[in-house]
Amino acid sequence: MPSGAVGRERGARILGSAPGRAGAALLAGTLPALAFPAPGLWWFAYVALVPLLLLIRTAGSGRRAALDGWLGGTGYMLAVHHWLMPSLHVFIVVLAALLGLLWAPWGLLVSRLLRGPVSGVRVVAAVIVVPCGWLMIETVRSWEGLGGPWGLLGASQWQVSPALRLASVGGVWLVSLLVVAVNTVLALLLASPAARTVAVVTLVAAAVAVGSVWVWAPRVERSGTARIAVVQPGVVEGPDSVRRRFARSEELTRSLAGRNVDLVVWGESSVGVDPARRPDVTARIAALSRLVGADVLVNVDARQTDAAGRTGIFKSAVLVGPRGLTGDRYDKMRLVPFGEYIPARSALGWATSMGKAAGEDRLRGTGPVTMTPPGAHGLRIGPLVCFESAFPDMSRRLTRDGAALLIAQSSTSSFQHGWAPGQHASLGALRAAENGRPMVHATLTGVSAAYGPQGQRVGTPLDTDTSGAAVYGVPLARGTTLYVRLGDWPLYGALGVLAAFCAFEGVRNVRRRERTEPPGAVAPSVPAGGAGAAGFARTAEEEPRESAPR
Repeated sequence: MPSGAVGRERGARILGSAPGRAGAALLAGTLPALAFPAPGLWWFAYVALVPLLLLIRTAGSGRRAALDGWLGGTGYMLAVHHWLMPSLHVFIVVLAALLGLLWAPWGLLVSRLLRGPVSGVRVVAAVIVVPCGWLMIETVRSWEGLGGPWGLLGASQWQVSPALRLASVGGVWLVSLLVVAVNTVLALLLASPAARTVAVVTLVAAAVAVGSVWVWAPRVERSGTARIAVVQPGVVEGPDSVRRRFARSEELTRSLAGRNVDLVVWGESSVGVDPARRPDVTARIAALSRLVGADVLVNVDARQTDAAGRTGIFKSAVLVGPRGLTGDRYDKMRLVPFGEYIPARSALGWATSMGKAAGEDRLRGTGPVTMTPPGAHGLRIGPLVCFESAFPDMSRRLTRDGAALLIAQSSTSSFQHGWAPGQHASLGALRAAENGRPMVHATLTGVSAAYGPQGQRVGTPLDTDTSGAAVYGVPLARGTTLYVRLGDWPLYGALGVLAAFCAFEGVRNVRRRERTEPPGAVAPSVPAGGAGAAGFARTAEEEPRESAPR
């Protein structure tokens, strides 16, 4: 027997067993993670979903398709969040499995549209509906309580200029739609030779659409340059690390004297005490401001009292000028689940015994804040803290509030040798392109980076092995992008597409039942709440399917 036939037969045996198929689904789900930093194989995102799509297509029932989708989603969540393992240990597996359930309905959707003989109409429907289903998953899991929008598939395209232009029109959501659509077309090209012509035409149409966006989408206009300094003290561990980190930040800031900077930015948790209660600390930062001739945006991680009189641990962006505190302060609004608070602590507080989960819940800020540093020639900045840079709506709100420069203060020192620092820094390119505003990503230990208003990288990033200061000549811009004007319209469009598809399938199932049932027959009863899911699963199971290749 030829070696190829032996390999196909062996593969068929593996996929024919429940454990083998489960392992294949988990493995297939992990593949898209290679498109993100640190591997950075951005082009791989356009083919990475094909194995999972083809696997679900061969599912023998709707239940099997949903299980394949769940396992694939679990694998994806594990892969893009694997760097959390030192903090959450085995609990990350539980979280990934729970989030993976979001992919179960998507598995049914894929099975319904890709299984069996595929007509030209079905190709077009699949290329539209399957990406919309994926986008609904990204929307739901982007809720802060479910971990936030980390690892959105479109975010893997942060270095690709055409993708960044798409982001200026419909945010990262529109880029995710494109990536999943291309994967769907490629899966159909492999699975159904009869539909290849329509699939190729659909792929060409997508390329024309992207090209049209490149040419016709509004562009912001250049309006000057701001010189922004980033201070990155690097890894400082051991006894008295907070004091020594502060001293290193002071030293690096002094080196900026005479470099004509407009603003100095320190990373997240760069100050471990409340400056309002420690005038000596405030005086030291104010002295630095006078020396370099620019205000200093620090980040405080300490017990503080906010304007409403609440006392607790806040993470705050605090602006300090030559005369001390300017009064500008932003308290982080969206906290990291388990890292900064425990959701339902009374029930899940045991997670603190399994890893580095928050021992005390941080307090949330009450609203976004824009600041105008007195020495920055009227430059208005919009601060974000840590993974708030992953939320497209937050930077969009700051842009609509008048921010000309977006700033994210971050610290990923707990994950210094993983993929997290590079992935986090890459988000700045997307936020810049979406809003047509430059973005500076300043960290304690790297990666610190700056991006222009079209998402292009500015200067050289400070990597995780660097302790130093860098000055970035950041291009400013005026005007607004379509994303700033229209918001998350791809999400609403995807929801409308899925609603129309479900309505169409419901009507078709009713008509099919009327044609097949004899006159006067009584339709079997269906338990309340189960008609939609049960009908969808039955449709997937009843669809004629092609025999597996041998």
